[in-house]
Amino acid sequence: MKNEEFSTAQKYADIINLPHYEPKHHPRMPMMARAAQFAPFAALTGYNEAIDETTQRNAEEMGTQGCHITFI
Repeated sequence: MKNEEFSTAQKYADIINLPHYEPKHHPRMPMMARAAQFAPFAALTGYNEAIDETTQRNAEEMGTQGCHITFI
C-alpha cells in the first residue's frame, strides 16, 4: 500500500504545486452566481402543500389543532 501511495505522488509531482488555472478570455463567475446554480429548487411542485395538508388533517383527527408542528 505504501508503494502505491508513493508512486501516485511521484506520478503527479510535476503538476501538484502549479498555480490554479485562471482563464484569460472570460472573467470568472461571481461566487453568488455560482452558488445559485446549486441552490435547492422545487422538484416536486405541490409537495410542501400536500405535506401541510396531511399534517393539518392528522392534527385535527388527533385533536391537536392548537399545536404547531415544526419540521427541521
